[in-house]
Amino acid sequence: MKNFRNWFLVLMVLFGVSSTSFGQTTRDSIKKKVSIQLDSALLATSAPILLDGDTIFVLYEKVHGYIPLTRAKLASERIDELVHQREFEPDSFHLVRDGDYFHINYQKDFIVNIGQIDADWAGLSIDKASEECLDRLKKTCIESNSGINIKSLLIQIALAILVIVVFVFVIKYINKLFKFFATKIESLKGTYLKGVKFGSYEFIGESRLTNIALMANNILRIAFLLFILYLTLPILFSIFPWTEGIAKTLFNYVLNPVKSVLHSIIDFIPSLFKILVIFFAVRYVVKGVKFLSGEVENGKLVIPAFYPDWAQPTSRIINFILYVFMFVMIWPLLPGSDSEAFKGVSVFLGILISLGSSTSIANIMAGLVITYMRPFRVGDRVKVGEISGDIMEKNLLVTRVQTIKNEIITIPNSMILNNASTNFTMSSEASEGLVLHTSITIGYDVPWRQVHSMLIEVADKTPFIEKSPKPFVLQTSLDDFYVSYQLNAYTKEPAKQSAIYSDLHALIQDVFAQNDVEIMSPHYQADREGPSTIPPKNIK
Repeated sequence: MKNFRNWFLVLMVLFGVSSTSFGQTTRDSIKKKVSIQLDSALLATSAPILLDGDTIFVLYEKVHGYIPLTRAKLASERIDELVHQREFEPDSFHLVRDGDYFHINYQKDFIVNIGQIDADWAGLSIDKASEECLDRLKKTCIESNSGINIKSLLIQIALAILVIVVFVFVIKYINKLFKFFATKIESLKGTYLKGVKFGSYEFIGESRLTNIALMANNILRIAFLLFILYLTLPILFSIFPWTEGIAKTLFNYVLNPVKSVLHSIIDFIPSLFKILVIFFAVRYVVKGVKFLSGEVENGKLVIPAFYPDWAQPTSRIINFILYVFMFVMIWPLLPGSDSEAFKGVSVFLGILISLGSSTSIANIMAGLVITYMRPFRVGDRVKVGEISGDIMEKNLLVTRVQTIKNEIITIPNSMILNNASTNFTMSSEASEGLVLHTSITIGYDVPWRQVHSMLIEVADKTPFIEKSPKPFVLQTSLDDFYVSYQLNAYTKEPAKQSAIYSDLHALIQDVFAQNDVEIMSPHYQADREGPSTIPPKNIK
């Protein structure tokens, strides 16, 4: 309506000017008013697109409710923003036909549209007007961008010089700082830097420790300088557009791994809480099992049909199962546990363990069986196969035996399980004592009652032989030339049986010699030619 009133006023004024009924003075006044009204009408119906004060194109048409002034203002702001971007490319402006309008876009972003009225005011077709507007836009942007580039280049050079000055300044004072540290380290020689000793052995002297500290200080200085240089180069390269790609690449060498690690850590936090809960739960259960096993071992807690020496092995088995359970629960929560490399290493380790541990597994299973069979305890005198001695140590894999010659023999548990074992200590504890026996052969000319009496006398004189139950003699065979007698005696000291046997045999010789009884070992005929063998007399 306002535009209509303006044009109506203009027509009326023109009509008044054509009339000859007015005077010269009136015509001059009317011309002045017409000029003012025309300028106001044109300002209300048109607006230029500006860049740095230069007019690119004038808009006249109202489009989608936007008057020319608003359209021109929005287009000017978009163009100005684009021109001042570092990656600006004028050739990215292009035309797109959309019904009755031509859109001018920058890449995929809308800038302005050209309508038929805009073209009519320019005296061109809409196609020609759009192309002309596009050409003027590109040309103006190139001219503006050239001026900006020169100004930007000067700013970039100044910033580069500033970065270099700051870098030199930082390098200078970093060197001074580490030089101060080196002086401080040398001053600490003999005070805090006294060397490292393990007992009486000096592992590292104070001079060597000082040199190590100085070397570490120098390595840290070089590493810090390289780090500062690595940070400076991307900053310097990022100032200039043509080296910005290098800067991004250098930054990415550090930032990408750091980002990856940080993201992995952040993603791992929920799993970490789960791992901590599982770990502490299993840890306190293990402590509880250990406490109960100690109570059972000390006899404070009695469990029917459960021996105290089973406490520690059972505790270890339960703890092992708990740790395996913890490992199985934690494994999927570990970062990278589902990766192919992780799986490959797991399979490889599993194959190695399965192929190389068949004997170990057999010994472990034998150790478990031995533990709960209780064939012996630590300290017992035993005989396994041809090996006799005292049990020094037993575990899931091996059992160690100390012989009477102080030889330490390691026996795999599977061998113990596959061979008969004799426990002399347990035998002496479970009954009236361990029965030691030895055999001799005496001729038929010696009354058997006399032989029995002498053998009982020998047993009574032998140290560590029990008086009760009494020793006894068995006649084990009647051979061609002699009778075999077996002396049996009880002892509560099975670990001393070697010494007991030695004393027993010595006393047999003495007692039989005192009674003029010939021992028929090795045997020979009673009736023989030549002098008879007479037992020695005057035995003290």
